[in-house]
Amino acid sequence: MDRSKQRRMYINMPMLLRVMGWLLYIEAVFMLIPLITCLIYDEPDYMSFAIAIVITVVAGILMTTLIQPERTEMGKREGFLLTAQVWVVFSFFGMIPFLLCNGSISVSDAFFEAMSGFTTTGASTMPQIEHLSKGILLWRCLMQWIGGMGIILFTLAVVPMLNSSGGMQMFNAEVTGITHEKLRPRISQTAKRLWGMYIFLTAMLAVLLWLGPMDTFESICHAFSTISTGGLSTANGSIASFNSLYVDVVITVFMFLGGVNFVLLIQALSGKPQAIVKNDVFKVYVGIILVMSVLFVIAILCRGQYTGWKSITIDPVFQIVSVLTSTGYTAVNQESWGPFVLSLIIVMMYFGACAGSTSGGAKIDRMIFLWKNIRNEIYRCVHPNSVMSVRINDKRMSSEL
Repeated sequence: MDRSKQRRMYINMPMLLRVMGWLLYIEAVFMLIPLITCLIYDEPDYMSFAIAIVITVVAGILMTTLIQPERTEMGKREGFLLTAQVWVVFSFFGMIPFLLCNGSISVSDAFFEAMSGFTTTGASTMPQIEHLSKGILLWRCLMQWIGGMGIILFTLAVVPMLNSSGGMQMFNAEVTGITHEKLRPRISQTAKRLWGMYIFLTAMLAVLLWLGPMDTFESICHAFSTISTGGLSTANGSIASFNSLYVDVVITVFMFLGGVNFVLLIQALSGKPQAIVKNDVFKVYVGIILVMSVLFVIAILCRGQYTGWKSITIDPVFQIVSVLTSTGYTAVNQESWGPFVLSLIIVMMYFGACAGSTSGGAKIDRMIFLWKNIRNEIYRCVHPNSVMSVRINDKRMSSEL
């Protein structure tokens, strides 16, 4: 076996660890935001973030200076391993502020909270959060925002050298979905466009929420956790605590956008709105919301939960979009709508929204692929000599895919 083949059989761990060191620098930079927030509001938890930043930077220095890889290329194995590893490493350093803050959080709870944040899961071990400092509350939402679009994708945007050392493998491992569509020839350019759209939507949402009943801090936190479809809030009662029709509508719209493939959003803003209209996945996404809305309204009426026009319009649509995009916000008591609605919620939670978005779940794309392939196989049982293919957006998909 020649040396080149032998190298491809092994994981380039030194290069992988060095990239992880660069990622830790980025995490430390993000920690400066809640640190500054603590200083603005005169909160003692600024020391928690200061210590966490020092520890994270030192770890990054050790990994980038002491480790000198013989080769810099990265393949699929390194890309997949880095994507899986980054959640654990980031959560390990991201939990440090929770351990040192005044909230007396245990190691297991702190790690759970950090992992839930970076993976945009949105689950929490904290029954009461309003007693936490604003720096800690912001860090919870900021972790979700970082993980929403993907920290590796951010690294590809700011570290151009990775384009020639495994950038495509890292991009494919990070971006969700069966197929991946590039906006530009170079991965770094595509990553910049995606993060640019992400930041633009976040800023727009923060301004709109600020124009409503939320103050500046609350609007920024909820903008982070809405666009990332993470769902962590600054209030114990989530969105229901604000009791505002305006907030419900604005949050619903941006949760919906967070569930759309960001490539489609960029194309639409670039003067190609037909890209969204003609997209099969987007049409199914909208169709699911419409069908579920009808079913939810029927269930609400049958259960005698009608309390006004909002209870059969905004409330069900809000919860459907929140569940389908895996955001997890709550504006009403959905348990009162009965077991039929809850069963529909479980199904929607499994599939999620569109691939290439910030939502969780298996993605609607896979559901479409699965349905069309099953339909073809059933047809072949009756017509065994027929030649059929799965077509998405008027493109033939390979049988291997």
